[in-house]
Amino acid sequence: MVSVSAESPQVTDVALSQRLERAEAKASAAYVESRAHTAPSLGAEWRDFDGTYAMFDGVGSPLSQTFGFGLFSPPTSVQLETIESFFRDRGAEVFHEVSPLADPAVLGLMAERGYHPIELTSVMRLRLTTDRSPSQRQLAPQLVVRRVEAGGEGVWAETASRGWSETPEAAAFIRDFGTVSARARGTVCFIAAWEGHPVAAAAIAIHDGVALLAGASTILAARRRGAQRALLDARLRFAVERGCTVATMGAAPGSRSQRNAERSGFRIAYTRIKWQLTPPAV
Repeated sequence: MVSVSAESPQVTDVALSQRLERAEAKASAAYVESRAHTAPSLGAEWRDFDGTYAMFDGVGSPLSQTFGFGLFSPPTSVQLETIESFFRDRGAEVFHEVSPLADPAVLGLMAERGYHPIELTSVMRLRLTTDRSPSQRQLAPQLVVRRVEAGGEGVWAETASRGWSETPEAAAFIRDFGTVSARARGTVCFIAAWEGHPVAAAAIAIHDGVALLAGASTILAARRRGAQRALLDARLRFAVERGCTVATMGAAPGSRSQRNAERSGFRIAYTRIKWQLTPPAV
């Protein structure tokens, strides 16, 4: 089903980073378009600033940020100031997810304009091929994975939210995020059910041959039953069938999510830095 070819390894270079970052940027842009459709009063929108995608999903939303700065065009102070104005005009703080393969000049610009790093993300990748037999993992007979069809987005969002029940604030955010995400262009959602009851959720967004995996969560009572492994297999099969050549996902460095991804064959392509503009002193 899926494998990493030893004969033709996937090299981490600027071209690969451009593919991975653009896939995540397009998925985020599609999410913002879905938000604009469902909540037009919010003013959600995105723009392409010479290769840098800037997303506004409302003040305080973790989706209000950029992807790709310095990766698709030479970074300049003028470009950065224009992007900053896009967020300031909407009352939002300024955040950039920056690949370490971006133009080295990015670092100097960030320092000059008062940015500071606030977060690291392990960007994982798995080369997809069709030269391996289907997974031999046997599912428990009570466990069934299915694709969410139109009209089932609410059930998917609720299931994803229940997977965060230990953190009520996060659960509320995931419920709202999932409702919008499930309707975004290019996103396909999957549910794992145990004896007919939804217990786990996950999603995949496909853009230009890259499969972005996201939205994985399992309700507390159903963990360690193989639901997420089954959802991963289903999504990767789906990606291969749609002609994808690489799968990607993001995880906190050293986290359980990263370890689980590595056990499934994913490898770290690079570690991305999230930068925040420090507000001027009053």
